[in-house]
Amino acid sequence: MIEQAVSEGRCGYVAIVGRPNVGKSTLLNHILGQKLSITSRKPQTTRHQILGIKTDGDVQAVYVDTPGIHKNDGRAINRYMNRAATSSVKDVDVIIFIVDRMVWTDEDEMVLETVRHSRCPVILVVNKTDRITEKDKLIPWLDELSRKMDFAHIVPMSAKNGHNVERLERLVHGFLPESIHFYGDDQITDRSSRFLAAELVREKIMRQLGDEIPYQITVEIEEFKEDGGVLHISALILVERPGQKRIVIGDKGSRLKVIGHDARLDMEKLFDNKVMLNLWVKVRSGWSDDERALASLGYTELP
Repeated sequence: MIEQAVSEGRCGYVAIVGRPNVGKSTLLNHILGQKLSITSRKPQTTRHQILGIKTDGDVQAVYVDTPGIHKNDGRAINRYMNRAATSSVKDVDVIIFIVDRMVWTDEDEMVLETVRHSRCPVILVVNKTDRITEKDKLIPWLDELSRKMDFAHIVPMSAKNGHNVERLERLVHGFLPESIHFYGDDQITDRSSRFLAAELVREKIMRQLGDEIPYQITVEIEEFKEDGGVLHISALILVERPGQKRIVIGDKGSRLKVIGHDARLDMEKLFDNKVMLNLWVKVRSGWSDDERALASLGYTELP
């Protein structure tokens, strides 16, 4: 829900799109100066549209982080993620299209086709340029990219170390319309604390498990309450098969303890509060390919 506007100036929505694992969430976190979107080296870490709100004086930019647009849409959850990503380019004021260094794939082409028909400016960001070894090839590559579409700007950047991020923000601000601010100047997201807590648990699972388990895992927050100055959070980790449950728990619960420890530390930073976190793992067969189950677990088209 949009809160009552509190000031005037410039304000608008900015969609951040791209194929999986190009650095969309890393960029949003750097812009905000804190972790909001979870990150990992694994593709399709982000599953939902997440609003990150940054107010800088009289300018408020509402960034929409999106799942990576990808070709594999055989399961319901993959179709949901693609819909969440492609719908984000509607009714925004600026689009940031991120690609990974000097690589162009079929999925990049899918994203290009999605943004090509938009009515707003599209800024192409070539991310991870700090990892390009042959720097002399970058300029010709940027020239080649410029012929794919009439981009408003092309920005070489490193979201991880912040190179050119401030320049990107200035370019974005220049495209935002004159408007009252949609959110309070101290608000950074429209997502609930329960949602953010669930995402932090899921991030730690993905970082712990590597390639050992498919991504048919989700997290539900069953309890979120403050008592005696302590946040008591209970999270249910859903998997699809008993074998996956054993992998998440680990030998004598060792892996689940690490997941809980790491998630709790991030929660205490995010919520600025002491946290007592309890985790359980449960098998719910087929949830990731069941539209009704997805809806009941919060996978809806809009935040």
